[in-house]
Amino acid sequence: MKLYFAIIFIAIHSALGFGQEAEFLFKGKTTIKWDKAAEGEKLEHYFVFENSGKQPLIIQDTKVACTCTKVEFPKGPVAPGQLDSIHVIFDTKEKYYHQDRVIELVANTRKTEKLRMTVYVIPKGE
Repeated sequence: MKLYFAIIFIAIHSALGFGQEAEFLFKGKTTIKWDKAAEGEKLEHYFVFENSGKQPLIIQDTKVACTCTKVEFPKGPVAPGQLDSIHVIFDTKEKYYHQDRVIELVANTRKTEKLRMTVYVIPKGE
């Protein structure tokens, strides 16, 4: 009987812990659209977010498809209720016409967050 109550106690305690996660709440759009840029320009944007969860938010890594996209993010935990930002730099050198970049954030959140940037790059000489 004691084992039965111990199992129920552990199950309830574990279930309560599942709802206490870190969570991104972006203070603006998660997609930035620049109209046009000349080849060779470096475009920058700060994606501001709040940790709206109950646990410290930890960004472990980011995934991008191209080395032309640099991402700077908080290296330490972001406390619940705290604001911070993700700085994205897109180098248009040797990039032409429509460019669409997705940044995947690897963090201790329930769902995978993605940020996106689009721009039309005018090649040199056009």
